[in-house]
Amino acid sequence: MTADDIGDEPREASRGLVLLCLLAIVAGACVGFVGGAFRWCLHRADSLREAILEWSHGIPYVGWLVPVALVALCTALAVMIVQRVPLAAGSGIQHVEAVFRGEAQPPRLVLVPARFVGGLLAIGSGLVLGREGPTVHMGAAIGAEAGRRARLSVPDVRLLQTSTAGAGLAVAFNAPIGGALFVCEEVTKSFRLRTVLPTLFGVAVAVACSRLVIGDRPDFAAGTVPSPQIALLPLFVVFGLLTGILGIFYNRLILGMLDLVARHRRIPPTAIGAMIGAVIGVVLFLNPLVAGGGDTVSQILVGGRTFVMPILLLYLVVRFFTGPLSYAAGTPGGLFAPLLALGALWGSLFAGLASFIPGVDAGVTVAMAMVGMAAFFGAVVRAPFTGIVIVVEMTAVTSVLVPMLAATAAAVVVATLAGSAPIYDSLRERMLQGQRPPRA
Repeated sequence: MTADDIGDEPREASRGLVLLCLLAIVAGACVGFVGGAFRWCLHRADSLREAILEWSHGIPYVGWLVPVALVALCTALAVMIVQRVPLAAGSGIQHVEAVFRGEAQPPRLVLVPARFVGGLLAIGSGLVLGREGPTVHMGAAIGAEAGRRARLSVPDVRLLQTSTAGAGLAVAFNAPIGGALFVCEEVTKSFRLRTVLPTLFGVAVAVACSRLVIGDRPDFAAGTVPSPQIALLPLFVVFGLLTGILGIFYNRLILGMLDLVARHRRIPPTAIGAMIGAVIGVVLFLNPLVAGGGDTVSQILVGGRTFVMPILLLYLVVRFFTGPLSYAAGTPGGLFAPLLALGALWGSLFAGLASFIPGVDAGVTVAMAMVGMAAFFGAVVRAPFTGIVIVVEMTAVTSVLVPMLAATAAAVVVATLAGSAPIYDSLRERMLQGQRPPRA
């Protein structure tokens, strides 16, 4: 090898990085508009669902059948889409991780309409699912297609789909730094320049384009939240330890629900989806706040309002079970948004219990709700920085960062020491096992 050959290698690497960044910008713009349109459609679906629920309550005796039939039908239709495009099922984040690790093939562009329509049917009808799953996977599919059309190498196609997946998460929560951190902390588990730069470009352009569709403001209006006293830091640590235990049970419940559905293979998937949708329809009719993605509940709690403690406990318990049940239906939909709502409910409930301790007043309730969002996310997903930054960007509040860091660290420590695997590691293993041929 000559000196000229050695000098050509850095130049080739630089040109490859520039091409990746340019493709990330183009793909990021597509992700921004597609993800922004998806969020806009979900907002309209939520408004329509609320109007239908209000109308159904005016029908005597049989009004409850309206949401039951509606959610059952929408869930069954979403499952039918998944049967045509199996990769559209569930969150999609586990597939993004598997692709980056070389365990699966990058997604095709057909995934975008399947995720878009299927997610709109499932999430818009009221299932307890998050919008980030479809947007992350649609972003990955757009990035992978851009890489294939540019004739990139297979490793670079995988890298580009990973970067644009982060753009999808950023659009889902209007959280650009959180989307970039998600790529580095959760998917690649590294901060290599070749990963970071395309991710930053893709995220920045995607969020900028999505804001042209959905507006430029934080997802939650939190106002001014006083910084909790340092003397209360041990209380937040105890809260984090308990949150870690709660996260372990939630992970097991998600996997348990999936196992329960898998054991009934003789029942058609559309029938299972319709039955699960019917259950969620009943829950919606009884109280809309215990179904759906959970943004309304999170907004109420971080906005300074709350519920009496028995109602908080009821909402927490019901959403704790309806989230995994909805995910087990096999429709497009994620876990992040329901996680945040559960964390806010758990934090508010703990703050109410802690108010009986001398020196702890009701002023800590909003702070504890925000801390609960980040800590529960960390316990379940095991990506503490991503969870913290997403909550900060969604609320535009930084005054609770110190207790948030302490509680999230405590939650992650408990979940890790207990041997509970991060939820997306478990889901990725399930996905790969389903793709392997059975042993003789």
